[in-house]
Amino acid sequence: MSNTAEIIKQTVNKSIQNFNYKNEATAIILAAGHGKRIKSHTSKMLHKIWGKPTVERVYDACKNGLNDANVIVVVGIKALDVIDAVGKRDFTSYAYQEEQNGTGHAVQVALNNIDRKKYKGIVYVLPGDMGLIDKKTISLFKKKFEESNADMMVLTGLYEGAVENNSYGRIVRVKERDIENYLSRENEGKVLEIIEYKDILKLDDNSPYIREFNGKKYSYTKQELLENNEFNSGVYAFKYNHLSTLIDTIKSDNAQNEIYITDLISIFNKNGLTVGAVYPDTQHVLMGFNNKSVLKEMETIARHQTYNLIKDIIEIEDPDDFFIHEDVVIQILELDNQGQPLDIKIGKGAYIGQGVKLNYNINIKKNVFIDGNVTFGKNITIWENAHLSTFFNQQFIIEDNVEILWGDIIKGNIIIGENSRIESSVNMTGSDEHPLRIGKNVTIKGTSYIFGSIIDDDMFVEHSVLIKKKVEKLMKKSGEIRTVKFFLPLPEGMDTISDL
Repeated sequence: MSNTAEIIKQTVNKSIQNFNYKNEATAIILAAGHGKRIKSHTSKMLHKIWGKPTVERVYDACKNGLNDANVIVVVGIKALDVIDAVGKRDFTSYAYQEEQNGTGHAVQVALNNIDRKKYKGIVYVLPGDMGLIDKKTISLFKKKFEESNADMMVLTGLYEGAVENNSYGRIVRVKERDIENYLSRENEGKVLEIIEYKDILKLDDNSPYIREFNGKKYSYTKQELLENNEFNSGVYAFKYNHLSTLIDTIKSDNAQNEIYITDLISIFNKNGLTVGAVYPDTQHVLMGFNNKSVLKEMETIARHQTYNLIKDIIEIEDPDDFFIHEDVVIQILELDNQGQPLDIKIGKGAYIGQGVKLNYNINIKKNVFIDGNVTFGKNITIWENAHLSTFFNQQFIIEDNVEILWGDIIKGNIIIGENSRIESSVNMTGSDEHPLRIGKNVTIKGTSYIFGSIIDDDMFVEHSVLIKKKVEKLMKKSGEIRTVKFFLPLPEGMDTISDL
């Protein structure tokens, strides 16, 4: 066994103790595949939609939509990367699908994390690439399943594109009449099975596809199955006691020689159990992706959703070219609820990442990048192409009435005092050991570089390099404050330089 495989198994085994048998819901997220068609060394599950890995988005939707739920994340290829992205969380464990042998096999592996004698709840299964699924959809699915009293339920959708582009598994429902033309009555419309697209293609063009339900036989043509636009989203709900009993009866006699979770529908039906199906309110939440173009479509949908949430609260110059992290969006909505106009303007191409805290009367110009724990006071303008950021544990505070000009790069543990002005071409950094503190009413301009320094109030600094310096306010006899210009530290390595 390789060192990587051993580390994965140790991590997985350690996580299993996080299962809470008092929780009535358990979500299994299928995140073992890599995604060959995505053509990337990065796992498909770690490709981001609106700044967050798709598997993390599915995880958050489950946690928010199911309330107190256990989550089991099935990992495989790039397992450690996926585990690192989701992280260590309450009631969360991992299951290692060392060989990818289908969705049914992944669920079998996940169920090994559960003691069958202790658990009596509901199990939900979701693909890890369904990055647009949300709390509302999961909550609706949970509600419908509980109200139906079904033993299994499928979340379905309606495919709106051309038949030849629909590679989803088809939902096969009981017809109005059986093969002998008798009415199906109360059985009409019930879910009979899901047939995978690849298995439909292998059917004989001229032979009917016959299936039995409650003692009656139903006939479907190959073309009829292909034209069926009701598809399987890959999201399921099961009563755990039935799932745990029947999951091991799935066979791999299909085109892919894999264990399909979809086969559980016919297995449940044959065992006299009920299978339901329900549509979500919106179809885009069912999107998964196998290639970069569909991922791009999902990113566009996420952007439009964000824009629609805040378009009447703040001003966004270009609805098709901006990024605001969803945590910042929530903050904007909370500020708006206080009833005071925000007067926040976001320029084209601006990026506002996780951790940023906005405030009133903020003007962020074109192509500004802000990421990390950057806290804004009021009445602040950040001009084009400026870069403001911190590491995870640092704090960057910008007090009221500050202006930061074009192209400035300011990073790290920093406080910029109120009424200060940082003009263009300035580079400033503060570290944990050497924080940067800029006083009130300070102007810094020219091609200045400042690291880990303390600058008193009312200072003027121009064309200077200040590294771990204390800049004190000194008064001339005239009452003017002395400025700092053209300060440069003594050079090093002069003996390595000569004229050509």
